[in-house]
Amino acid sequence: MAGNTKVALVLGAGSARGLAHIGVLQVLQENRIDFDFIVGSSMGAMVGCVYACGADLYMLDKLIEHMRTRALFDPIVPKMGFMAGNRITEFLDLVTKKKTFADLEFPVITVSTDLVTGMRVLTSEGSVTEAVRASISIPGVFTPLQKGDMILVDGAVCDRLPVEVAREMGADLTIAVDVTYGAGRKVTFSNTMDIILTSLDIMGQHHFDIVRQSADILIQPAVRHINPREFEKSREIVDLGRKAAEEQVQEIKDKMALVRPERE
Repeated sequence: MAGNTKVALVLGAGSARGLAHIGVLQVLQENRIDFDFIVGSSMGAMVGCVYACGADLYMLDKLIEHMRTRALFDPIVPKMGFMAGNRITEFLDLVTKKKTFADLEFPVITVSTDLVTGMRVLTSEGSVTEAVRASISIPGVFTPLQKGDMILVDGAVCDRLPVEVAREMGADLTIAVDVTYGAGRKVTFSNTMDIILTSLDIMGQHHFDIVRQSADILIQPAVRHINPREFEKSREIVDLGRKAAEEQVQEIKDKMALVRPERE
């Protein structure tokens, strides 16, 4: 960290589209653009935490490209969700190496939503797997995570792009990555998950319109034409993340130079 200046990377929600965060991180790493902490919601929380656990971004890219994501789904008789979430938990244990937030290479704050209070819940300590499992628990799809008196679900319900959280944590410069509200929207309805995911998108639009103004740099990979559940298109999604980041590398460097001139 340069003096007291803090740079935050904010990774937004977006289900399969959130894999674009991997491409963005690859480009930032290649260009030696560093940051002090990550704030992530839903898939942004997952990618950010796995990266902070020390994962190789290119190996992670290949792993997801060749993985049968349907194997992570464990359907149950619906009560609080269509999926139990046990297989997702096992996968998260594998890719996070069962680390705690204290073990991470840099700070990460995850965002989830408490159904009891309707409030945003920020997590930066304890089990990484548990925090991510809560943040990605799409209501109605995955069984919520119960923690104490809280019933935790997807961070996208209350905060898809947590720029405000980054500001509250002291960020002087925010680099936000949105994978939901760019141009080229394509809406398809073939099952219940499509209905739920589209509903979450609509719910978050007004909030996004407000918080986008707070981001110093907004990266929007052109992934809106991709269905949020099309994980099989990971190669295209990651590449689109790379493309969007590459197009804004100079802008990022220029703004970084204003807050960290001694690094240029």
